Amino acid sequence: MEADDAVRAVVVRGRGERAFCAGSDIHEVRETGEMVSTDVLAGAIPGIGHPLTKPVVAALHGFTIGMGLTLAIHCDLRIARTDTQLGFPETQHGMLSGISAITLPGIVGEAVALDLMLSGRMIDAAEALRLGLIHAVAADPFADALDAARRLAANSTRAVRITKRLVLAERTRRVREHLGLVDQSRLDVTDSDEFRSVVAGDAGAGRIRG
Repeated sequence: MEADDAVRAVVVRGRGERAFCAGSDIHEVRETGEMVSTDVLAGAIPGIGHPLTKPVVAALHGFTIGMGLTLAIHCDLRIARTDTQLGFPETQHGMLSGISAITLPGIVGEAVALDLMLSGRMIDAAEALRLGLIHAVAADPFADALDAARRLAANSTRAVRITKRLVLAERTRRVREHLGLVDQSRLDVTDSDEFRSVVAGDAGAGRIRG
């Protein structure tokens, strides 16, 4: 995608009506006894594992939590439907969202990031907009995301890509600098009683937010 000159902007959306992305599948975690590696996780996040200087617009709806919210906040613009529920509930399950813990303060500020990530509480689209976590609320976020992507694609491709690289230069540096810490933190979490209870099937939900 990065090397394809025909692609000038990207829109990301979830499949189905219930969720943009509701986190990791707990059944897979139970089968393997572990979370995916930090390298695999980073590779799934826009602009983290691989360079992505083209603009990315996220159309959010329903549950956008854990890894789903991680994907969303690493898109450049986020447009949410009114029913969107957002949150990082990992701490409620003895887990963490390591890369987002590094990047979220740059979006909403340290105080808000600490509130959301330590409490694990869910917020609706209206509060997310007020906190600066999303850019807009819309009845049809996919249509609005397409319109936004078209506007961005109409600008100078070179200027847009270089501008995005500059705006995100500090975030990129921070993530690269702290990936080792994120990896060790994720290993520390998987060595906890809380995580072992998830693997053992003691968690009540069918999804975890890792």
